[in-house]
Amino acid sequence: MERFSRQRTAIRNAIDAAGRPLSPQEICDAAQIEVPGLGIATVYRNLKQLVEADEITAVVLPGESPRYESTHQGHHHHFQCNECRRVFDIHDCPGNLDRLAPKGFQVEHHELTLYGRCDRCALATTTFGHDSA
Repeated sequence: MERFSRQRTAIRNAIDAAGRPLSPQEICDAAQIEVPGLGIATVYRNLKQLVEADEITAVVLPGESPRYESTHQGHHHHFQCNECRRVFDIHDCPGNLDRLAPKGFQVEHHELTLYGRCDRCALATTTFGHDSA
């Protein structure tokens, strides 16, 4: 049971420290710093249990595999980099989107994802003197 607890703690620490949604492989890589030899199957098993315990939530973007983040962040949105495919949190919200819905419709919740280049990829594009957009 101690090994299981260390693994779960390392997985939670990796998610909390990242400050952005992580893929299972990113979680595994980060958690292996605390628990060398941690396997991806163990990560998936723990992710499932952490989601069921409402400690983390899956971030699902169209056409992408789920990424995971802490549930303690409250309402927020995401940005996905078209270059490196990483996903980042956006803590601003445009607010009530009822005005965009068809007449008579009521918006009950919304998810907003922005797409572009993250700061690192934008800098690399500028540094190497080309723009792939």
